[in-house]
Amino acid sequence: METIVLLSHKSPDSVINVTVEFGDSEGKVPIDAIAERAKKYQPKPKITYKMIQEYVEKKYGFKVHTAYIAEVKRSLGLTMYDAPNAVEELKQPRKHPPKEKVEAIKDALKYFEVI
Repeated sequence: METIVLLSHKSPDSVINVTVEFGDSEGKVPIDAIAERAKKYQPKPKITYKMIQEYVEKKYGFKVHTAYIAEVKRSLGLTMYDAPNAVEELKQPRKHPPKEKVEAIKDALKYFEVI
């Protein structure tokens, strides 16, 4: 049930009292259905580089640098956030990650449903 309410400073002309009973029997609103519907509207948690690093280390047994994660995300066209410590001009050119690390990072991004 959806309701549209107009908010104003006037006194109401009339009042309607509504009683909703939750439960599984007939005439009651099932709680499971409400919880399931609410899950659809919850925002997905933000996936951090640290979470990706931990997943890769646990599954593949090696560490990946955050620069490699950023490079893979950039190559896939994923949204990148501005780093507070970013510089306008790089001192060294970006290093491209080895193929095995690229595949591991892509697997982590699939696992976390980023791609």
